[in-house]
Amino acid sequence: MVDKDVVRRGYDELAETYAAERSETDRERAALEAFFESLPASPTVLDAGCGRGTPVLRRRSEDGAAAAVGVDFSREQLELAAANAPTASLVRGDLTDLPVRDGVFDAVTALHSLIHVPLDEHRTVLEEFARVLQPGGRVLVSEGVEEWRGENPDWLETGVEMQWHVAGAAATRTQLRETGFEIVDERGVSGTLREDERWVYVAGRLEK
Repeated sequence: MVDKDVVRRGYDELAETYAAERSETDRERAALEAFFESLPASPTVLDAGCGRGTPVLRRRSEDGAAAAVGVDFSREQLELAAANAPTASLVRGDLTDLPVRDGVFDAVTALHSLIHVPLDEHRTVLEEFARVLQPGGRVLVSEGVEEWRGENPDWLETGVEMQWHVAGAAATRTQLRETGFEIVDERGVSGTLREDERWVYVAGRLEK
């Protein structure tokens, strides 16, 4: 079981190290660009588990988009996001209870954030995404290909603990459909921290 307090403390303590280690791959950029191209002009975007504000919020900031909001429960990550995406609005909160109103976003992105939520709460997070999206709104979620649970007491060789609960692609597709989304795109992406990692970026459209 993932302990969200452990994850939060880990990202607080590892903020600078994680920022230095993580790199965006070509396939990740392509998946994100394809998703943005599917959105209406001047979309309202929520980055759920925004971390340091890259790549989503920084890209929206560079595009001059003012209607971008980032949510994260790590104070240190949000401080980095404020520097990386100065035009974005940032709020501290939990993905299972998003601190935003119903039906206000055209799109939600959740890149490498759902994997730090306990598996029995993944559906709750997806229900929250559906709640805050407008009818026909889009979601982009990254997940590991296979289900996996893990913890590392010395993540990135820092002595800091990190935990994960990866639902896997099949379970994520099922939960997206059960919470009102039609699957409209799926792309394989290699790891951003290790080359042996295999991820899928699943895009859905809210059918209501």
